[in-house]
Amino acid sequence: MRNLINFLIRYNHWFLFILLEVICFVLLLRFNHYQKSAWFTSSNYVAGKVYDVSGSITSYFHLNGVNEELLDRNMLLESRISELERTLLDIGNDSAAILSLQEAHSGDYDLFKARVIKNSIFNSNNYITLDKGSTDGIRPEMGVVNGSGVVGIVYMTSSHYSVVISVLNSKSNISCKIKGSDYFGYLQWEQGDPRYVYLRDLLRHSKFNRGDTVVTSGYSTVFPEGVMVGVVDGMTDSNDGLSYLLRVKLAADFGKLSDVRVISRHGQEEQRVLENRAEKQ
Repeated sequence: MRNLINFLIRYNHWFLFILLEVICFVLLLRFNHYQKSAWFTSSNYVAGKVYDVSGSITSYFHLNGVNEELLDRNMLLESRISELERTLLDIGNDSAAILSLQEAHSGDYDLFKARVIKNSIFNSNNYITLDKGSTDGIRPEMGVVNGSGVVGIVYMTSSHYSVVISVLNSKSNISCKIKGSDYFGYLQWEQGDPRYVYLRDLLRHSKFNRGDTVVTSGYSTVFPEGVMVGVVDGMTDSNDGLSYLLRVKLAADFGKLSDVRVISRHGQEEQRVLENRAEKQ
C-alpha cells in the first residue's frame, strides 16, 4: 500500500497531465462540430476495419466445417444421380413414375466420416490410415471414397484406427465399368504415375471412347453401383488379345487426400458369407 501511495505521489504530475488532456479532448469534441464529425468518421472507419479482419479470421476457422458439409452434400448428390439414372433405365422414362424420384435415394448403405492421417502413393503397395476404427462402426472390406471418387477398401481395423488398401496398390482389384454400359472389368494399378490405373478384362466387343466415365459396377459387396472412379485416358490390347486394357485417369487426387467417407452396405456380411459358402462347394 505504501509503495502504491509513493508511486502516485512520485508521478502525480503525469496523472494530472493525462486527466487534463482527456478533459480537453472531451470539451473539444463536445463543442466543436467539425472535430466531432471527424472523430466519429475516423472511429467508424477503424471499427469497420477491425470487424472486417475479425470476420475474415472467423470465416477462415470455419472453413473446415464448410468443407465437411460440402463433402456430405456431394456424396448425397452423387448417390441420388446414380439412383436416378438406374431408375430412368428401369422405368423407360415413364413420366408417371418420375414423380416419385425424389424418394429414389438408396437407403441400403450408410456413410461414416473419417480423416486420412497417413498416406503413401509411390510404393508398389500403398496403404492409407484413417482416424476411425471398429468402435466407430468401421469394418474390413468397406469401401472408402472422397468427394471426387473411389479411394480404396478397408483392410484392417483396430478400436480407433483403420488401414485401407489404396487404389494405388497391386492387391487392389475393384470391379468397374464404363458408365452407361453393362460391360465390366477390374481396376488395377501398376507402379508408376499415381494419377493413372488400368481397367483390365474389358471384352473386345464393348463400346467406349476416350473421355468416357468409369464407375463402380456394383458387382461386389463393397461399392454400390455408379461411384465415380475416373475417365478413360487411353486404350491398348491385353496380352491375350481377347480384351482391352484401358488407361484410366483417377478422379481422386491421392496426393492430397484429407476427408473421406467409408461406405457400409446393408446386408454386406450376409452376401459375403453366402458367396463364400458357394465357392467352397
